[in-house]
Amino acid sequence: MAKRVFDLVFAMLGLVVLSPLLLVVALAVRLSSPGPVLFRSRRVGRFGKEFFLLKFRTMTKDAHLNGPPITIGKDYRISPLGAILRRAKMDELPQLLNVVRGEMSLVGPRPEVPEYVKLHTPEQRTVLDLMPGMTDPASIKYARENDLLGKSESPLSDYVDDIMPDKIRMNLGYAARANLWTDFNVILKTMVTIAGRRAKANALTRGGVRVESGTAQDE
Repeated sequence: MAKRVFDLVFAMLGLVVLSPLLLVVALAVRLSSPGPVLFRSRRVGRFGKEFFLLKFRTMTKDAHLNGPPITIGKDYRISPLGAILRRAKMDELPQLLNVVRGEMSLVGPRPEVPEYVKLHTPEQRTVLDLMPGMTDPASIKYARENDLLGKSESPLSDYVDDIMPDKIRMNLGYAARANLWTDFNVILKTMVTIAGRRAKANALTRGGVRVESGTAQDE
């Protein structure tokens, strides 16, 4: 109950405080390319119940029909504005609505697409006992996941065989000792990680190198 109150209070506060930014981003997405403002991605939530995760659209219209369910390296489907939103993680902000609706928590395992959940072992499926979240320790560790997969010769198999199991292990370990204070720390570390990525990207851009980055499974 305490975690739900924590989530609800801070998610609603975030929506109110960030409402001007949300409106600006929504307008930019709408004007930058054809397609809806929000992308609704089918994910598997707590106890295996599916729901639609909300994101600002960062890819071309119907991109999920024209490629794999994860983004790898400089995915041609990502729009120029989408690359900026992904780098700053602003595309994730609509998930505050998922939190308010009780489908997600601020901190919890990032929800997977159904195709990958079907590959879970019985032990790995215990992660579905947890409420999925907007961020988690694994998200911080794999903040450069898209770039990592972009350098792989077999990105899909590397994700399924190595990265996904490691994420599940980390999340199950974290859940065993999690409390409101540790959740707050994860949120702070996530913000620091995002700020660090943004600063590095800006530095590289000023040096004449354009950086494209994103998070796997996010359109």
